[in-house]
Amino acid sequence: MTDSISRRIERRLPRFLLDSPVSALGYAYGTAVGMLWGYVWSTGRVERRGRLWVFRGMPRWSFPRGGVCMGACYLTGTLPVDAGIVRHESIHSSQWRRFGFLMPILYTLEGRDALRNRFEIDAGLADGRYVPRRHR
Repeated sequence: MTDSISRRIERRLPRFLLDSPVSALGYAYGTAVGMLWGYVWSTGRVERRGRLWVFRGMPRWSFPRGGVCMGACYLTGTLPVDAGIVRHESIHSSQWRRFGFLMPILYTLEGRDALRNRFEIDAGLADGRYVPRRHR
């Protein structure tokens, strides 16, 4: 399998941009935007699940797919928020912490196909409800 474009870019990034005070600033900004968007549009329960803030009841137009992670915020509509989706979105939150302001850019470069997007694959396709969960 070939390296994704974002992995090739990541290898060339200066270390001070990753897992650093610079990326923490981007993470904080993403969280602030997520909080603002969530508090403005959420009509459902807002709760803390581990380190993740979950905003439910968002209007369908206000987020892509089944939901979106911005910093430490998961914004979603009426789909159930089970342990799997919390695991998946918590990994996205950690990705935000690592990449900060670069996260939306790198994610976009990976494309909309979740089965080829390294951020979705790394977060767990089954937990993210992109593929059926295997029962053992």
